[in-house]
Amino acid sequence: MTTTTSSMPNTLPVLAFIGAGNMAQAIIKGLLQQGYEANKIIATGRTSSKLQVLSETTGISVSLDNQDACQQADIIILGVKPQMMQNTIQALSDAIDPQRHLIISVAAGVLAESINGWLGKHCATVRCMPNTPSLVGMGASGLHANELVSSQQKSLAEQIMQAVGICIWLEDEQLIDAVTAVSGSGPAYYFLMMEAMITGAQELGLNADQAQALVLQTAAGAAVMAQQSSHSPEQLRLAVTSPMGTTEQALNSFAANNYQTTVTTAMQAAYHRSQELAQAFKS
Repeated sequence: MTTTTSSMPNTLPVLAFIGAGNMAQAIIKGLLQQGYEANKIIATGRTSSKLQVLSETTGISVSLDNQDACQQADIIILGVKPQMMQNTIQALSDAIDPQRHLIISVAAGVLAESINGWLGKHCATVRCMPNTPSLVGMGASGLHANELVSSQQKSLAEQIMQAVGICIWLEDEQLIDAVTAVSGSGPAYYFLMMEAMITGAQELGLNADQAQALVLQTAAGAAVMAQQSSHSPEQLRLAVTSPMGTTEQALNSFAANNYQTTVTTAMQAAYHRSQELAQAFKS
């Protein structure tokens, strides 16, 4: 897997977001903040009132017509729910030109092979697994390009997803399931840890506001420290763990309760479920 830096061409491609849900809106707003031209973005949805609000707040074009949006676009970003993907894509088949369009899917569990099968044609397709911190510009996405995606199209796809965070390219599409287990589902693991720590803090006598403020700042600080440090998370953990100290006692308790095994087992469960969903949507 690789990470690269890319830049947009002088002439911006027209983007059509099919489905204007939270993830699509996060990407759109991230692109606009980076200077992407609003008149180069179209978003579609099923509710005209919601689309109107999106248009008024961003300046982009909106439409209830998926086919028309695709015909205007160079890049099509599929953001509908996974269970809606087959019907949506099949209805777009006549509007999609394999010689012109790049397709980017942010739908969990939907294989690039499935997308092309529903279209009935072979198109340049990038499958993307983003996560919910993308909504605050702190996302982590795994991307896989099929064999029809050119180097320029890869660069464009990366630039689009970098609007909401970091991107990692995967040579094997099956590794998208690993990304799902790590960063796709990962925020929930940290939220659960925060919940447990907030509860524990209150049991130690802090009130709810104090507990939440300390836990959230500690989580944010630890993440930033790990990102900015030249040391690994293991080295950082050892640096704060004094022999016979308070941290060591807490970590010993984690070890006695098989904390690391619990985490890896949970990630494996998410990984296998991601594989099952991909096969179910394929069927």
